[in-house]
Amino acid sequence: MEIIRPLSTLSLRTKLVLSYMAVTLGAIIILTFAVSMAVSNYFRENQLSHLRYAVAQLNSEIWQFYQRTGNLPNNITPDAPNDPILAVMVDNNNNLQFCAQPDFLQQSICDGSEIKNAEIKSAVSRAISEKREIDDELDAPGLPPSLYIASPLHVGNQIIGAIFLSEPDQQNRSFVQQVNEAIFLSGIVISLLVMIFSFILGRRFTQPIEALTLAAEQMKLGKYTSRVTAPKAQDELGRLAQTFNEMADTIEADVNELREQEEYRRELTANISHDLATPLTAIQGFSEALADEVISDPSERQETAQRIAREVQRLRRMVADLRNVSSLEMGQTSLDLAPLDLHTLVDETLAVIEPECDNEGIAIHNEIASDIPPVLADSDRITQVLLNLLDNARRHTPRGGTVLVGAEKQQKELCIWVKDSGSGIGASDLPHIFERFYRADRSRTTTTGGSGLGLAIVKAIITAHHGTVWAESAPGQGTRIVFTLPLAQVAEQKQSSKKAVKK
Repeated sequence: MEIIRPLSTLSLRTKLVLSYMAVTLGAIIILTFAVSMAVSNYFRENQLSHLRYAVAQLNSEIWQFYQRTGNLPNNITPDAPNDPILAVMVDNNNNLQFCAQPDFLQQSICDGSEIKNAEIKSAVSRAISEKREIDDELDAPGLPPSLYIASPLHVGNQIIGAIFLSEPDQQNRSFVQQVNEAIFLSGIVISLLVMIFSFILGRRFTQPIEALTLAAEQMKLGKYTSRVTAPKAQDELGRLAQTFNEMADTIEADVNELREQEEYRRELTANISHDLATPLTAIQGFSEALADEVISDPSERQETAQRIAREVQRLRRMVADLRNVSSLEMGQTSLDLAPLDLHTLVDETLAVIEPECDNEGIAIHNEIASDIPPVLADSDRITQVLLNLLDNARRHTPRGGTVLVGAEKQQKELCIWVKDSGSGIGASDLPHIFERFYRADRSRTTTTGGSGLGLAIVKAIITAHHGTVWAESAPGQGTRIVFTLPLAQVAEQKQSSKKAVKK
């Protein structure tokens, strides 16, 4: 645990460098071991083949000498590529027949008829007793590292003795050592190159991750505008950086939307509080005046009671409008859809509001053609939309002004508008007029004041019909409210296609 804990604190770059180094060093060690073993085995087998060749030649000569004399020779001359430094021959009773050793040996291997070295004596004895060739490394005092072969001497099926030949492998060992040193030096150079390469590669690999980590920490602190520069290579890191930026865009958009919703909620609460406070204050004042008998005249008491009733009715309409908007937006209101002649519906709606317009000196006209294609809509809801828009246009159009209702076909839908010649709407107010309780300052008067829910209801009804609604206006140039409805023929074709697919 004490070893793992420090490693866990290392940076990813350091871990990558260490991992590359570990793999490189491991490969070098394995390569060194494999090459050393291969070279050593090669020289060993090559040297043993030389000794076997010499043994075979001696066997042939000794067999010929034994055939002629019936005795073993007292002198042998190995015919080998490299002169052996040691040659020993014994009879089948392990009696020494011949022993040749170099002058530079520090200790004598043979003394008279006896072999003084126990390893050599054991090798020839095993060769005779086991009737097979013995090969191994000779570790004799005063001798350099050597390989030897002890081979029994055959005359027919009879073993008449054994011969022992050995030659040094110092040159071979020196070559293997040189090879190992060369591999080791090459390994050091390769390790340095790998360290430099792994550092550069690790830096290129970890820089995007560090940038991602920094950006994530910035986002954790609430800085949702943080982004990373995506690498040019479209690998996993490049896709990760791109995905992070896309995720950051989504989070930033969601956060901004939440902030806007929170601001809208606060404004909505303030507007509701304002619109509820006015009638409630009036009701409270009037009721206290009646309760305290401040108003004693019967006609004034009657008028005060009627004012209270009007304020209560105003509150009831506001609550009903709120419920209506919420129901429409949540899809809880069912629509009675049917083909609808909009020209006729507008004429009927204008007949309702025309008396009020005449009293205020406002001209109102239906400019929708009589042959306009029918739309698929709920007539009661569209009537409510038209009444809200026309009443809103009337309240904001001065005496002598005009209100126009028009429509035109656009591809698969009908575009309808209500246009007035009023004072218009400012650019800062225009994006918000369809929000609940939103009213421009010019509308917060006793003469033009409404609940602030009329256009919100219009938007909810049109959205429920799968249409869109928007406003076009500028100060002093009037206002044009536009909404779309699907054409009846197109809508019926879509419904038929859906039924056919289901079947």
